[in-house]
Amino acid sequence: MNLKAAYFAMRLCLILLFLLPFGRATLPLVINTWEFQHAADAAWRALQAGGSVMDAVEKGCSRCEAEQCDGSVGFGGHPDERGETTLDAMIMNGNTMEVGAVGDLRRIKNAISVARAVMEHTEHTLLVGESASQFAENMGFTAEDLTTNNSISVFTQWLKDNCQPNNRKNVSPDPSKYCGPYKPGPTLKHRRRREIDIHAHDTIGMVVIGRDGQIAAGTSTNGANYKVPGRVGDSPIAGAGSYVESAAGGAAATGNGDVMMRFLPSYLAVELMRIGTEPSTACETAISRIKRHNPGFFGAIICANSTGHYGAACNKIPGFTRFPFVVYNSQTNTPLLQSVDCF
Repeated sequence: MNLKAAYFAMRLCLILLFLLPFGRATLPLVINTWEFQHAADAAWRALQAGGSVMDAVEKGCSRCEAEQCDGSVGFGGHPDERGETTLDAMIMNGNTMEVGAVGDLRRIKNAISVARAVMEHTEHTLLVGESASQFAENMGFTAEDLTTNNSISVFTQWLKDNCQPNNRKNVSPDPSKYCGPYKPGPTLKHRRRREIDIHAHDTIGMVVIGRDGQIAAGTSTNGANYKVPGRVGDSPIAGAGSYVESAAGGAAATGNGDVMMRFLPSYLAVELMRIGTEPSTACETAISRIKRHNPGFFGAIICANSTGHYGAACNKIPGFTRFPFVVYNSQTNTPLLQSVDCF
């Protein structure tokens, strides 16, 4: 093929890709939140190597944990009020409806793998805190320090700023400082107004559908910046962070978990797809339900039904008007970055 012919062939491929309908059905499918293309690639490679959808979800989320995606997944991110980074993760099998999850996990980098161990080696669904970490160590996971120079720097600066902003309300700190100890009382008069930081709430949420229609989903995050120690967000909560049923579809959410977990958006989206609602509409409905009560919340959701159709939706707020997500299937033949307008 000469250079001119190769050029026109490339142009034709690009045009055909551009003309593909948004959310076109094809299996297998990997879809995940944000611009985390390496995560989608890792999941896809696991499928192509003969792995299960569970393997693919674990590999995809693990890739983000290792790469510290956007500083919001894995070790070395978002310190809590004590300066410690803790992790939340969940994995769900859409055939068996089994769930494994961990919250407030300490010292262990491989949160999604510990979540899978909870599913496969206990009768439980969710383990939290120090007990979750001890379980992980018993299962052979290596205990490591999750802090990094960056997380220490972030925490140090927060202390210099008198622990502002923070996640406390209706409390008064020690009058000599703004960093506690906190007691019930009037809100601090000079408490800094919290501004929404979209990078303070990111989660890798992933849905994988195999060629045979089996579906799995998973999430992993290091939670909210400066969270109160012990806080667990939406990511490890079935129906909130993610949810799947192979007969219907799967969904995964990202954003302000303290708000979103109250509405189980992933569960709602899957239930809507069960009765035939198109994925994009299911996503929009799940977001709309939260907006009615919390119009200024930050959040988004991805959805895919059992045939491989997919969609996404997000709440429009200042500074956040489009939500990026990644799709990998036989049509894209690569981890393709897409986005949706928020509403």
